[in-house]
Amino acid sequence: MAKNKFHDGPGPSQRQLRVGELIRRTLSEVLARGDVHDPDLNRMSITVGEVRTSPDLKIATAYVLPLGGQGQDQVVQLLARNKTELRRAIGKKLGLKFTPDLRFQLDQTFDQMDETRRMLGQDAVRRDIDE
Repeated sequence: MAKNKFHDGPGPSQRQLRVGELIRRTLSEVLARGDVHDPDLNRMSITVGEVRTSPDLKIATAYVLPLGGQGQDQVVQLLARNKTELRRAIGKKLGLKFTPDLRFQLDQTFDQMDETRRMLGQDAVRRDIDE
């Protein structure tokens, strides 16, 4: 079976998916309420699109995007700067035996969807699809 850049195996387990979704919801709530003691971070509205956990649940990568796309260069740095406080809030709320280390990356999903729409709108592609 050939590996591609999106999957390194059979995919995430149900447990990984469940824990990732719980972390996503909790992180979204904490950020929306402004529970972090950082005025720079509290000024931003941040969307948490997805959280993926490692198979051992020790690392959780949150894919984030500032609302409106403004401040993309700052959002990951601000979240990383406050990850200890965010991790503590998540651990307290979820009551997990071990709270994963948090990592943050920009969510590229919307850019990928825009690029797909652009490609599908090209005359040559539409012609091929219509045939």
